[in-house]
Amino acid sequence: MHVDLLTLYLLLVGTLLASSGMTLWEHRSHPKRSKELKVLAAGFATLAIGCAAALFRHNLPGVTGSALSNLVILTGYLLIMQGVALLSGRQYRAATIGLLLLMASIWALGGTRWQETVWAYVSAAPIAVASGMTARELLRCDSMKGLQSRYIAMMVAGVHAVFYAARAVILPWLATRYGQDLLSAAGKITMYEGVLYSVVLPMTLLKLIREESHGALLRESQTDYLTRLGNRRWFFEEGARILAEGETCRPVSLLAFDLDHFKKINDRFGHKTGDEVLKSFAEVARSVMGREAILGRIGGEEFAALLPLQDGLRAKELGELIVRCFAETVSHRTDGVDIQTTVSIGLAASTSATSTLGDLLSAADEALYIAKSRGGNRLEWAQHAASQEVAK
Repeated sequence: MHVDLLTLYLLLVGTLLASSGMTLWEHRSHPKRSKELKVLAAGFATLAIGCAAALFRHNLPGVTGSALSNLVILTGYLLIMQGVALLSGRQYRAATIGLLLLMASIWALGGTRWQETVWAYVSAAPIAVASGMTARELLRCDSMKGLQSRYIAMMVAGVHAVFYAARAVILPWLATRYGQDLLSAAGKITMYEGVLYSVVLPMTLLKLIREESHGALLRESQTDYLTRLGNRRWFFEEGARILAEGETCRPVSLLAFDLDHFKKINDRFGHKTGDEVLKSFAEVARSVMGREAILGRIGGEEFAALLPLQDGLRAKELGELIVRCFAETVSHRTDGVDIQTTVSIGLAASTSATSTLGDLLSAADEALYIAKSRGGNRLEWAQHAASQEVAK
């Protein structure tokens, strides 16, 4: 099927305008990314205006039409780059202005004599630079690492950059060797590739932002609002997953925590002070155990930590360090009075792959009960506590 250049231009303009409209509409659903989406929408719309202006570039005298349409198109690419860069909190205002001024100077110096050469070859270079920077910004976007759409968008922008770099560097040589028919074919290929770019990149960027929002909502649903640790549901789901994926006979330990006399603190100093105590414990526990521990708040003043690949002795060292650090921490100060609290810990350890999270938590709870009965501010190990009880 034969498709003429005018039809491709109109298709390109239409897809860019549709992409701009959908991107602008989407900003209401993602307020945290509203600015980025607005800039991207402006970029797609500006690119569409530039492509439409290119249809009438010969209607203006001299190089005016070609220069203006090219600069508008370049502005669209640069806005897209800015929108992607904003996803990581970066901006390239100076680079954007500099690239536009450089291209405007080239048009002014080239004049009517070099008009077609600049349009066909030279103008492709800054577009390649802008698209390459867009791909680079997607690669550097740490907040979206692991999202599949990021790699697709990066590939689309990267391929676009390579295509225009080839148009600027390789096409002049090929056109000299094979004639103007090749240049006409290259124009149609550029339009085909541009239509794909105008559809795939906007859709992929929208999907990327939706994936990011979905991930943020999922993390929020799994996070305790006060301590910012995992909540009860997350702890049991993640703990069960870790145990299910574990190798046979690998060590695993579980610590169950309960803040001592927490109800008295709430009753005497108020719930605000109690909240500060809970946040203080969460900070101490996380700093001691690190990011590898599956640490969650499973009740009011109750916490639990699953320690994969940690045997009982290592878990005991960590637990006792938490006991000491928390006892030495001033959790809050009210009316000049320092609020110092303590924690009781129950430890259960297993090297058997058949142990379930429920088994470990039950054993740790029994040890925790013994720790509380012995005055608190201490750690009890399930197997040791059980043997001592039998000896009595």
